[in-house]
Amino acid sequence: MSASQELEKNATTHALEAVRLDKQGSKGMAITMYQKAIESLLQLSQLYPEYGLNKVYIQRAIAYQERIKALQGAVMRIEPRPAESSNCEGNGANTEGSKSSYEELIMSDKPKVKWEEVVGLDPAKKAVKEAIVYPVERPDLFPLGWPRGILLFGPPGCGKTLLAAAVATEINATFFSIDAASIMSKWLGEAEQNVAKLFGSVRKSAVEGKPSIVFIDELDSLMGQHSNEVGGEIRVRNQFLKEMDGIVDKGKNLHVYVIGATNKPWDLDWGFIRRFQKRILVPLPDHHTRLMMFKLYTTSLQLSGDVDLHELARISEGFSGSDIRDVCQSAQLKLIGEFFETGQASDKQAKPRLLTMDDFRQILEERKPSVSLDMLSLYTRWSEAFKAL
Repeated sequence: MSASQELEKNATTHALEAVRLDKQGSKGMAITMYQKAIESLLQLSQLYPEYGLNKVYIQRAIAYQERIKALQGAVMRIEPRPAESSNCEGNGANTEGSKSSYEELIMSDKPKVKWEEVVGLDPAKKAVKEAIVYPVERPDLFPLGWPRGILLFGPPGCGKTLLAAAVATEINATFFSIDAASIMSKWLGEAEQNVAKLFGSVRKSAVEGKPSIVFIDELDSLMGQHSNEVGGEIRVRNQFLKEMDGIVDKGKNLHVYVIGATNKPWDLDWGFIRRFQKRILVPLPDHHTRLMMFKLYTTSLQLSGDVDLHELARISEGFSGSDIRDVCQSAQLKLIGEFFETGQASDKQAKPRLLTMDDFRQILEERKPSVSLDMLSLYTRWSEAFKAL
């Protein structure tokens, strides 16, 4: 696959996910996905200036920009900013552009995820409660302070983001969600200043008595080990180190927490790893958790009597939470496709048949787990070396 095809694929994937999240009402996450789609489209137009579809790509980027405006109410510049020397002194430069650039990087909508929606993950939930929930409820019981850096690592699709959102709901925290790829983007403003402004907002919220959580997805792209860094990237990483040290600063009992999530913890630089006092593995679901997930995702589906959820949980060993959701969704899509192809859908009174065990078996035979055994061994080894519950 060529570079242009890869960028096109990325833009399409992010746009489809943005639309799905938009329809669900997950505004902050939808904004992040729209931003990623715009980023891929702009990369296409910059890397291939003579490409015939550039005009279409720019039009799509503008359309996604308008949707972000509607969701966020912030002005977004889609033109890539040229490399420029920084003339800003301290935090004094507070132009309209830099304000827009900073605001569009974060999602500060309060999550609406409850603990019961995080199926399984009991050790991870226990560790997060001990580090965040209990200190918020009874800070007087923690004379030595509490951890403010929490690293969630593990295979993709296993609930790291869900866990962070649930703890934010539990303590009624101000929730700042960013992804490291966006904060490092060259056309989303001065990344170094954005980091400083982000943590300034977080501390301000905490001083006013509101717990604050900064959730950083794709942490490895910001805090990983890079052999070809340029000066700007190094300055951003150093700024993040400085801000993290400020949060962990002893003597300040502010309820400010940084939760980082990564699928590639082995790529993290040790200087960052040690700033996350809690390092928690979010693993693939076990049999009981898979059973609970199948129960959750099939609640709204019409199942026949032969569907054995215990058997589905058994034969889906190695599947992540998102894999299991996709299996249930694919079974339903296959059923609806069959319903339309037979022409029954034209009768508004007609209903699709019930989902059977064979429907699920066929889907499970046609797809493999998204996490390989080799990847699992990497997580196990890294967890044994660096975990801190």
